[in-house]
Amino acid sequence: MQPDVSFVIAAYNAEACISQAIESALAQRGVSVEVIVVDDCSSDRTVEIARAFAPRQVTVVALPCNRGPGGARNAGFDTATGRWIAVLDSDDSIHPDRMRRMIDRANTAGAQIAVDNLDVVENAAAPRTMFDEAFLEARPELHLADFIDGNIMFQGRFSFGYVKPIFRRDFLERHALRYDEALRIGEDYILLASALAAGGRCAVEPRAGYRYHIRGGSLSRVLELHHVEAMLAADDAFRRAYRLEPQAQAALARRTKSLRRAASFLLLVRHLKDRAPLRAAGTALRDPAALRHLSMPIMVRLRRLAAAFHPAASRLKTN
Repeated sequence: MQPDVSFVIAAYNAEACISQAIESALAQRGVSVEVIVVDDCSSDRTVEIARAFAPRQVTVVALPCNRGPGGARNAGFDTATGRWIAVLDSDDSIHPDRMRRMIDRANTAGAQIAVDNLDVVENAAAPRTMFDEAFLEARPELHLADFIDGNIMFQGRFSFGYVKPIFRRDFLERHALRYDEALRIGEDYILLASALAAGGRCAVEPRAGYRYHIRGGSLSRVLELHHVEAMLAADDAFRRAYRLEPQAQAALARRTKSLRRAASFLLLVRHLKDRAPLRAAGTALRDPAALRHLSMPIMVRLRRLAAAFHPAASRLKTN
C-alpha cells in the first residue's frame, strides 16, 4: 500500500542525533509513513545506526560520494513512494501530529504544498515558537512574492525562509522539481520558490509541528563568497525559467540587490583579512553599503548574514 508520507532525511556524520529524527518520523499519528535515510558519505556510525531500524520502516541509501544536502535529498526523492514528501533534517525532530495537521490543511485548501510553524529548541532551554500563531492564521496561504521578500538579506527579522515545506510527490514529478545540487546553502529556498512559481499553492498551518534544534558548538563553517555567487547564479536561472508576476519580479529584484551587497561585504572582509587595503578600498568605493556593515564585529555580521541565507546559522548543516 502506498504510504501517505515519505520522510527524506539527508545525513552526514549524524550519529549523535539520527535516531531521534527517525523515531519522531515513525511516531506520526493518523498517517502511514516511510522513512528514507540518505547517508552522504559519513565517516561515523550514521549508517549503522539507521540500519538498526527495521527495513520495512527505514530505507537506507548510502551514497558512493558526497553530494551535499541537495544531492542527498534528491536521492531520497528518487527513492520515495509516498503521496507526500517531507524533508526532515538529521538533527531535528517533529511533533507526532504534524503530518496529519499539514495534510488536512493542504487538502482543505486544495494545495500541493504546506508549511507550518516551528519550535526552536536550543540545548536544554525551553522551546520557543518562531512565529506568532495569529500572524500565520492571518496568512492561510504563502504566496511567491511574500516568500521571496522573506528571503532578503540584512532585514534582521525572522522570515519564511525558515519553514520546512511538504510537497505532493506527483506535483514535484510533474514539474521535474529537485534541489539544485550546485548550492550548499540556500537550496531549500530555491526549491520552494520554484514550486510556487510553477503554480503550486502553499497552505499554512499556524501551529508548530517541526522542532528546530540548535546545538551549541556545532558551527561547521560560516558563509563564504562562493556560496553567495552560487545563489546569484541560481536566482538568475530561476528568473529565466519562470514568468513571474510583477510583485514577485520586484521582490526578486530586491533579493538580487541584497545578494550582491552580501557578496560585496564578503569580498571586503576577504581583502581585510588578506591585509589588502587597496583592494578593500576599491570594493568599498564600488559598493559603499558593504562598508556600513562593518559597524559591528566581523564574525557577528558573518553569522547574521549566514542566518539570512540558512536558518539558525549557529549550526549550519552543510556537508
